[in-house]
Amino acid sequence: MNSVPPLSLLVFSDLDGTLIDHQTYSADAASPALDALESCGAGLVMASSKTGPEIARIRDALGWSDWPAIVENGAGVLPPRDMGQGDTAQYDLLRGHLDTVPQPLRILFRGFGDMTETEVSEATGLSIDAAALAKSRAFSEPGLWLGTDAQRAAFLDHLDGRGVTAREGGRFLTLSFGRTKADRMAALIEHYRPDHTIALGDAPNDIEMLEAADTGVIVANPHRAPLPLLQGEATGRIQRTALAGPQGWNQAILALLDTLKLS
Repeated sequence: MNSVPPLSLLVFSDLDGTLIDHQTYSADAASPALDALESCGAGLVMASSKTGPEIARIRDALGWSDWPAIVENGAGVLPPRDMGQGDTAQYDLLRGHLDTVPQPLRILFRGFGDMTETEVSEATGLSIDAAALAKSRAFSEPGLWLGTDAQRAAFLDHLDGRGVTAREGGRFLTLSFGRTKADRMAALIEHYRPDHTIALGDAPNDIEMLEAADTGVIVANPHRAPLPLLQGEATGRIQRTALAGPQGWNQAILALLDTLKLS
């Protein structure tokens, strides 16, 4: 990678339930903090289970297209100003492995590739157009698990033998070939060399990212069970917001910018 100018702060943020409201899919409540980040010259890397085309639209709408994004739960990276229409070879291979699962277990996983755009819309609350973008996958397969915990263990054990791993996010069980948000985060930190890093998230698939940042922020999400106590919470390196979603995100970022004397 080419050398880049010095960067005071690089922020890594989950989207659904964190920067984006769990129900309305709006980030309006976080606008003051987003403006403050831009004003101080900070970078913002969106990190989500969403696809490249989905994040490209969000990134563009919020005015952060000059920064890369971590897509499909860490399975890939969306370059700056890229609209996310990439090679699907890895996704096709993943779907092939999924279809080797014994049928009694296979039918208990309803992946996006098994659903119509209407069904994805109903499962996610997205519009039909947005659901089509969610189905435009290149690296990973989210889906609904319909069986028991024991059946899920057998399902995942079969896939593990083919190099496929699973991560649980806010709504879905997501299958991929093992890269995580934290893996991509480490590579981007090495590239940009920021003075300080902040990571914000609300779900189990954000834990590694939260623990890898200089400061981690667990954003409250009343729609799911709270994350367990994480390494660093006792010392204050990892914090929790009282407010949910973008409201909590906004409050946390503004407070941290003040602490870092970047406001």
